Amino acid sequence: MGRPILIDSTIKEFNKKIKVDADKSLSIRFALLASQAVGKSKAHNLLKSEDVISTINCLKKLGVKIKWNKKKNFCEIIGNGINSYNYKKNLTLNAGNSGTAARLIMSTLINSPKIIKITGDKSLKKRDMNRIIKPLQEFGATFKKNHGTLPLYIKGSDFIRPINYFNNKIASAQTKSAIMFGALSAPGQTSLKCLPSRNHTELLFKYLKIPITLNKENNFDIIKVRGKQNFKSFNYNIPSDISSAAFFIVLTLLSKNSRLVLKNIGVNKSRTGVINILNKMGAKIKIRQKRNYKGEKIANIHVKSSKSLRSVNCHSKFNSSAIDEFLIIFLAAAKAKGVSYFKNLEELNKKESRRLDWGSKILSMIGVKNKLIGENAIKIWGRPNLKLKKNYEVKNFLKDHRVMAMSTIAALTLGGKWKIHDPESIKTSFPSFFKILQKNLGAKIN
Repeated sequence: MGRPILIDSTIKEFNKKIKVDADKSLSIRFALLASQAVGKSKAHNLLKSEDVISTINCLKKLGVKIKWNKKKNFCEIIGNGINSYNYKKNLTLNAGNSGTAARLIMSTLINSPKIIKITGDKSLKKRDMNRIIKPLQEFGATFKKNHGTLPLYIKGSDFIRPINYFNNKIASAQTKSAIMFGALSAPGQTSLKCLPSRNHTELLFKYLKIPITLNKENNFDIIKVRGKQNFKSFNYNIPSDISSAAFFIVLTLLSKNSRLVLKNIGVNKSRTGVINILNKMGAKIKIRQKRNYKGEKIANIHVKSSKSLRSVNCHSKFNSSAIDEFLIIFLAAAKAKGVSYFKNLEELNKKESRRLDWGSKILSMIGVKNKLIGENAIKIWGRPNLKLKKNYEVKNFLKDHRVMAMSTIAALTLGGKWKIHDPESIKTSFPSFFKILQKNLGAKIN
């Protein structure tokens, strides 16, 4: 994947305004919903990442007409309604590194009369697909050569039926969304009871007037979708991704005398756990100019350096809204005063890499005492005066861009000489990462 990057100096103080790349979750969901709408849908600022490109390529193979003008920053998708894909026999769809693409595309194929092979890259082939196989089988789909991982062979049914599904073990937006996308193909009402997780799919369904009802029951979300209801094409302007913004938020907190404004960030409350956690640690992060956009909340995020962070006993209620940001939160905890504790994070080891394990490994490498507790918790003994002088190397992390980006932020804020392999892994979700660091913030990266 190209040569490793070398970093041997910390970033200098900065006072800047930046815009990070578009939201990946919304970009993929736009593409999939537009492919099943009736008419021409148009998205501005669709994320130009490998995961989104994989999604678009899969849809093209399914016969969807797509025009993506990356220079003018818009994407047009022509849909012909639910279950309108038109494709050849012996089709293979490659989702690349994207678990979202693989799982949600499968859920749109539960009525496919032909067997379709779903595959992905080395990392994705290690990730568990059982969490969506079971509900898709309940709808009526069948799977061949099923070992719970990719490649999978899916065949739909002429007799798709609605389901009632209760998922009380994991807060998974991908599982929930896969069931909701599957429900579009099923006559009648599909009901889902699940733990709360990011809710972009629900908000898009509501905006598109897809028949959906949302309720709460104790700590669970109750979602009901009535299927076989076509919906009209739509236009959408994708906001910037708070998961990408999180790296720059922590970069600012750990840098001296610095301020940063991140513009046009999606601040859906099911995604802002990273801000809640960091503010509990003593950060001064402000959300300003908040406005509504087609059900989503968008705002500018203001951050300034923190002279001191304190440890946190992180409540599990923040887990689902910060699940993709915990690696960079661990880095902040490494500089906090006291012992931080994070629990019920078993989902981290089911991501692109075993992220909980990687977080512990990198912290140990830089001399920060930590302890993994079982498969789902970690204690971190912070070192507020931590400064690094040794040589450090990060490699073999299965193309997990968050491991790579966490290491980069550590190098730019803590010092030492770093060699970080597979920098191109960032292209899966945040292609502008290095450009922003170097061109906008003056970081020196070789």
